[in-house]
Amino acid sequence: MDGVPVLVLVGPAAVGKSTLGALVADRLGVPFVDVDELGDQYYVEVGWSIDRLVERATAVGRAAAEREWEPARAHAVCRVLDDHPGAVVALGAGHTSFTDPRMAGKVSRALSAVPHVALILPSLDRDDALVELRRRSLATKGTDWVASGHDFLAEWLDDKASRRVATLVVITDGEAHGATAGRLLDHVRKEIPPDQRVAPQS
Repeated sequence: MDGVPVLVLVGPAAVGKSTLGALVADRLGVPFVDVDELGDQYYVEVGWSIDRLVERATAVGRAAAEREWEPARAHAVCRVLDDHPGAVVALGAGHTSFTDPRMAGKVSRALSAVPHVALILPSLDRDDALVELRRRSLATKGTDWVASGHDFLAEWLDDKASRRVATLVVITDGEAHGATAGRLLDHVRKEIPPDQRVAPQS
């Protein structure tokens, strides 16, 4: 596990990646990294920022701006993985969903070195999952992720790339965050040598 994160969480918006990641990291006694919180420091390395994304969305529409932004998202993923070995990392929804196969390939290759990449979903049923994610997004972010007639939430949920990079799929199905984090922790700890395990923090 040296040189790479111990666990990366992927999945659509509002699925709980950040909450689960922080819980697992705390119990493992390792850092937690949320790409949505520090991505700007990496986007700027290739000439992007959230402000520029907003400007481009105003100029060309959100869907087109997201496509333009793909190289910056792929760059951020690779840099975060390099900079945070041993951490638990949550990737924002768009950071594993790409229309450009070159960017998808770049991220897939980077994630292939990570021992545990967990795709988090609220339900096995696609329609039920989308309804639940939409409800959570409206409640926590004030958006339904539909812009200019394009449904980003459905795009992220249906994206096959996220399933390809995942080493496991975790269905939360209304389960409490603590219980889901416990399942993730059990899975990760199976691969950690006993002398390197950290007791859960109280």
